Amino acid sequence: MHFVEQFWGTGASPDSLQMTVRGIAVFILALILIRISGRRSFGIGSPLDNIIVILLGAILSRAVVGASPFIPVIVTCSVIVLLHRIISWLKNRSTAFHQFIEGKKILVFKDGRFLYSNMNKALVCKEDIIQGIRKQALTDDLRLIRYVYVEYTGEITVITKD
Repeated sequence: MHFVEQFWGTGASPDSLQMTVRGIAVFILALILIRISGRRSFGIGSPLDNIIVILLGAILSRAVVGASPFIPVIVTCSVIVLLHRIISWLKNRSTAFHQFIEGKKILVFKDGRFLYSNMNKALVCKEDIIQGIRKQALTDDLRLIRYVYVEYTGEITVITKD
């Protein structure tokens, strides 16, 4: 038992070796949780995916520095990942639930016109849209653009005319 205590430590002030051992354990745990949670959780994700990233990072860091006991951290993170899986499963089965959790895309430009009321809903300005057009369509010519959407991830999507 003394051996484990020496490497793992007790309390909220681990030394360098103990923090390293905890860091390795949390790294392996995080890898397992990411695999369970799914690929999208750590890509350019939805608001739900971003919540998972923030929560797991905050909770797992407590285990590394010894601010919380390790087993409750594992249990909490596992429950959060399981909740993410359940919500993701429900989103895949119901469009209404998906829209409730993630929101909908918002049309902000259509056939040469900026849709200002929709821009206000999406919290984007004209320059944000023009920047998105330059990045995606590689043009400043708005006559070449049919639609511009702000996706539920916050990304700007551009549909060009044929």
